[in-house]
Amino acid sequence: MTAVDVANRIVAELIASGMTDVVACPGSRNAPLLLALAKSPLKLHMRIDERSAAFLALGLGRVQKRPVAVVMTSGTAVANTLPAVIEAQLSGTPLLILSADRPGYFVGTGASQTIQQNGLFEPYAETFNIEVDTRPDTAAATLRRALARPVSHVNVGFRNPLVGQSELIEASKHSIKLGERDWGTKDLDLTKNTLVVAGDGSWAVEGLEDVPTIAEPTAPAPYHAVHPLAAGVFAQEQVSSEGYVVHTKPEQIVVVGHPTLHRGVLKLLQDPGIELTVLTKNDQFTDPTGNAKHVASRVRVSGEPSQRWLQICDAASRLAAETVREQLEKSEDFTGLHVAAAIADTLGVGDTLVVGASNPIRDVAFVGLPFDGVSTYSPRGAAGIDGTVAQAVGVALATQAMHPEEIRAPRTVALLGDVTFLHDVGGLLIGPDEPRPENLTIVVANDNGCGIFETLEQGAEEYRDRFERVFGTPHDAQISDICAGYGVEHQEVTSLPELIDALMDSIEEPPAFRVIEARTTRASRRDLHANITKAVKF
Repeated sequence: MTAVDVANRIVAELIASGMTDVVACPGSRNAPLLLALAKSPLKLHMRIDERSAAFLALGLGRVQKRPVAVVMTSGTAVANTLPAVIEAQLSGTPLLILSADRPGYFVGTGASQTIQQNGLFEPYAETFNIEVDTRPDTAAATLRRALARPVSHVNVGFRNPLVGQSELIEASKHSIKLGERDWGTKDLDLTKNTLVVAGDGSWAVEGLEDVPTIAEPTAPAPYHAVHPLAAGVFAQEQVSSEGYVVHTKPEQIVVVGHPTLHRGVLKLLQDPGIELTVLTKNDQFTDPTGNAKHVASRVRVSGEPSQRWLQICDAASRLAAETVREQLEKSEDFTGLHVAAAIADTLGVGDTLVVGASNPIRDVAFVGLPFDGVSTYSPRGAAGIDGTVAQAVGVALATQAMHPEEIRAPRTVALLGDVTFLHDVGGLLIGPDEPRPENLTIVVANDNGCGIFETLEQGAEEYRDRFERVFGTPHDAQISDICAGYGVEHQEVTSLPELIDALMDSIEEPPAFRVIEARTTRASRRDLHANITKAVKF
């Protein structure tokens, strides 16, 4: 087969698999794929940066729950997608890297744009190689095997000529069945004081509906929600309340998904005195200290939680939630936590929320998420700040594509820190002929640096003489000028009332792709968190 024949066969198989979107970057070696994609019914998103392209595909895949392919030329263009591959693998988000390559005999010869692409993503993704001289049915079978993996790399060795005339090929439709693993059933006695910890990628587990649950923002909203700061109460054997001694430590904890956010919660999972069960549907599960006594995919419950245990969990949760709001009201500063509260309070049913790593995801957990009716996404697989702008764009595009008949595209709000925003500011670059998010508001909590380190050990007074340069890392970037350069609407706010007004305006005004820059401070962050932690106790 010629390069054109191979490309057409690959595109036909992508269509037959049910894939709807492909992200691609311009190049020479991938020209056969680009030309085939451009005349196919697949929705094509062109980007000039492979790293941003891969994270855009990741955002689309988070919503669609099926693979989105990223197509690029050979060489370092392929390597630029590695951060997205890692995040996809660790978060269980489907993703296909479809790289063009030179024939294998060019590797090591000094040929231009030639590196060792085979195995480049191991251990996070397996490489499936297709050569131009491969038989058509063999190439199709190789691609189908790759699509059966949640995350995979298909590397296509194209030989000249790279362009020519050929009709698109039709392939038989086939469904993508992503691999799962069944770990069996765990019997669970709910008369024991039981707590559920639900992280990213969790699901509503049958039988645990009435169990108190600490849920991270990307988890399903539980019926008996418990604030994450209540973990400090549960870490104690007992507390005194109004003259009574109350036993507060859970006897057993069930972990669902991938919880990573809160130190207090993770410390609770490490307690050897608590029986820990981890639920998973694949090969990955969260048990960093090896404390889990059981791994399963489902539970078979008996009994029910006692009213006393439900009351203890409810009291601890209410204390934590009320403390956060009280401390925010007392604070005279405008912080990232205030920004998160404003966003949470202005979200509506049907909205979608994208939250950056670092402080923002923790902040939204503190102010009350998750709750029913809002789909929330965050890069919790590797928990990096990479590619978050591009992911937000992908989530917004996929969300609006799910509602093509609506006059107004569904609203997507993204909360990012300033460093996260600047790290992926190239994600704002969308060409004039490319699909654009119609109703995306990116809120940047700009405290001119890395606010999260203010609350960690290195933010203590004894390190302040070195802190600002190596941890705070102020940048003094003019976000308004950056947005103007990318042709994105920008608005700056400097107070909580201004932010709430801007958010309400984004609901009432015609939908747009806009950035709201909230100019905040991190100077009081450490004290604010200390005051909250101190107040959350019986």
